[in-house]
Amino acid sequence: MRILLLNMYYPPDTSATAKMAATVVEALSRRHDITVLCGRPSYDPSERRPWRLWQTEVAGRARILRVGSTDYPRFEMKRRVLNYLSYVALAVPRALFLRCDVVLAMTDPPFQGIVGAIVARLKSKPYVYNIRDMYPDMAVGGAIVGPGLLARIWERLHRWALCRSSRVIVLGEDMRTRIIAKGVDPAGIEIVRDGADALPLDAPQPSVDGQIVRTIRGDFRFVLLHAGNLGFYGAWETLITAMRNLEPHGVGLVFVGEGAQKARVEGLAKEAKNVRFLPFFPASKIPSVLAAPDAHVITVKRGLEGVVVPSKMYGILAAGKPIVAVAPDETDAVSLGAKFGFAVSADPDSPEQVAAVIHSLVRDRDKVRSMGRAARAVASDYDRVKELQKFVKVVEEAVKA
Repeated sequence: MRILLLNMYYPPDTSATAKMAATVVEALSRRHDITVLCGRPSYDPSERRPWRLWQTEVAGRARILRVGSTDYPRFEMKRRVLNYLSYVALAVPRALFLRCDVVLAMTDPPFQGIVGAIVARLKSKPYVYNIRDMYPDMAVGGAIVGPGLLARIWERLHRWALCRSSRVIVLGEDMRTRIIAKGVDPAGIEIVRDGADALPLDAPQPSVDGQIVRTIRGDFRFVLLHAGNLGFYGAWETLITAMRNLEPHGVGLVFVGEGAQKARVEGLAKEAKNVRFLPFFPASKIPSVLAAPDAHVITVKRGLEGVVVPSKMYGILAAGKPIVAVAPDETDAVSLGAKFGFAVSADPDSPEQVAAVIHSLVRDRDKVRSMGRAARAVASDYDRVKELQKFVKVVEEAVKA
C-alpha cells in the first residue's frame, strides 16, 4: 500500500505532531510505502534546512519530501502564519502528482484537516484524518481567533472535512463525543491513544537521576508537577490561585517546560513562593522527571474538553504516579481516573475545590500510594505498541472499505 502523510512538522522539528508523525511513519513503513509531505524545519528544530523548492530524504520504505516553506520561529506568531500558508501553497500542488492509495493528514497547520480532505477529493482517494488538536474549537477557546465570520467559515469547512473522511482517528472518548456532536457518523470514528512504553507490573521501575529529583522537589513537603507545554488550554489562573492557598501546607507546584502561555503563567505566579519554573530536561531524563513529584497535574479549562487531549497522561501512568486533574468531568483524565482510581479531579473554575482536593492528598499518603499503584496497573492497557497497531489497522481498513 502507498500512503501519503500530510503534516507540516516532521523531525528535526520537535513539536508533538512531528514526534507522533515520525512514530506513525515507523509503524506504517514496516508494511507499506509512505511519503511524508512536510515543510522546512521551523518548530525549535535540532537542525535547519537550506531553501529548496523541495528536498527528498529516504529512510527505508519512507520518503520524506520537504517543500520550501518559510521557516520563521514558532514564537513569531504572525510570521508563523506565513509558514502555514507557504507550506500549503507548495504542498498541495506537489501532493496531486504523488501516487498513493490513501491520504493521511494530521493537524499542522491547524487547517490541515481541510487541506487533506481537498487533496483526497481531487485525487479520488480515501481519506484518514488523525486529529491531534481540534480546530477551530482550539483557536476560539484559546482566544486566538474571535467567534466571528472567520471562525464560522472555518468550522463549516472543518465539518465538511470530517464528513468527507473515510476514518477519523481521535485521541480519546471526550474528543470522539465532541466530533459526534458535529454530525459525524460514529461508525467512522476510531479512538487510538498515544499510549506509553509500559513495563510489566513485576518489572522494576527505571533508575532515576537523584540530582534531577532534588532539583524538582526542592524543599517542598508535597510536590505537584506540570511537565509539558504551557499552552492556551490550561486553567492556569485557577491552578495558581489554589497554590497560593496551599503555601502554608508546604505544597509546591513545579512547571517543567515552555509554551505560548508561559510568560502569562509566570506573571500570575509572581508573588507565589511555592510555584517554580524549570526548562525542559533532556529526553533521556524523562523517567527521572516523571518519578520526581508526589503527583502530576493535568489541566484543561472548561470549554476545551475533547478539543485538546493531554497525551502525557500515559507516561505518568507508566511511571506509577497519581494525577490531579483540574479539568471538566467530560475529559478522559477525569473519567478514566475515576474509573480506575489513578486520579482525583477538581472544577477548573474553582480554586477552592482544587486546593481542597490537593490538601486531601497531602493528608492521606496511603491514598497517594494507592493511586500510584492503580496508575501502574492500568498503564499496560495503553501500551504504545498496541495503540500503533490499531492505528495501522485503521489506515489499512480505510483502503479496503
